[in-house]
Amino acid sequence: MGVFWPVNWFWPGLRTHWAFFPLWLGYALTVDALTYCRQGASLASRSPWRYAALFVLSAPGWWLFEALDTRTQNWYYVGRSFFSDTQYALWASLSFSTVMPAVFGTAQWVRTWPWFRRPHRGPRIRPSRGLLLAFFGSGWAMLALLWAWPRYGFPFLWLALYFILEPLNAWLKFPTLLRWTKEGNWQPIYTLWAAVWLTAFFWEMWNFFSYPKWVYHVPFVDCCHVFEMPLLGYGGYLPFALELFALYHLLAGLLRLDRGEYLAPALVSEE
Repeated sequence: MGVFWPVNWFWPGLRTHWAFFPLWLGYALTVDALTYCRQGASLASRSPWRYAALFVLSAPGWWLFEALDTRTQNWYYVGRSFFSDTQYALWASLSFSTVMPAVFGTAQWVRTWPWFRRPHRGPRIRPSRGLLLAFFGSGWAMLALLWAWPRYGFPFLWLALYFILEPLNAWLKFPTLLRWTKEGNWQPIYTLWAAVWLTAFFWEMWNFFSYPKWVYHVPFVDCCHVFEMPLLGYGGYLPFALELFALYHLLAGLLRLDRGEYLAPALVSEE
């Protein structure tokens, strides 16, 4: 981080395409090490190969959001024209591989903070058959609205996938957040929300002087920017964290990498 933060901001010409990954690898390893220092265990120390798998699963996961953005056009990359399609795909995939390790690593560190060590009560939301079907149908309806009217349906980009994937995980017996909300325990959700906002600060802050970089074009709320992001846009990070949790467990469950014994215990206290 100490080396690649200034490189990412001040190196002349194009640099972020190759400086982004080592910068965010440094961030991911830092929060993992902070967790290890506080509790004697971390995602990387518990299973190095599963930790490496986070990077592998992260890239296709973020490409899914990139695919949805081809319809909404809410963000684009300044400097994209300097790369061929193949070059862009390779460099972008390397950068996208850091999303899950950064968010989940930050979440496990957040859980070591005193306020996040205990369950926190909220509404009881049980994974009944009716609720799961309502979630699943709503998710596809959101996706249809986003595709049909992207100017008005763009917020569903950050909601639809969670409502589709959470029922799928429940039906496949993979970990879901509903496993805890059925008891009124919202600890994992609050932990993920705190983690994604902390990670988002660094994403947006480090992006500000980067090149290439991303910029936003968000209808109706494209004002009051904090770095490149409109202030209200930070609200989209909250459902995004839940989507990442659901997406990871779907992919990891299908590949038999993690059926609840690796990531979930690092984020949630069972007591």
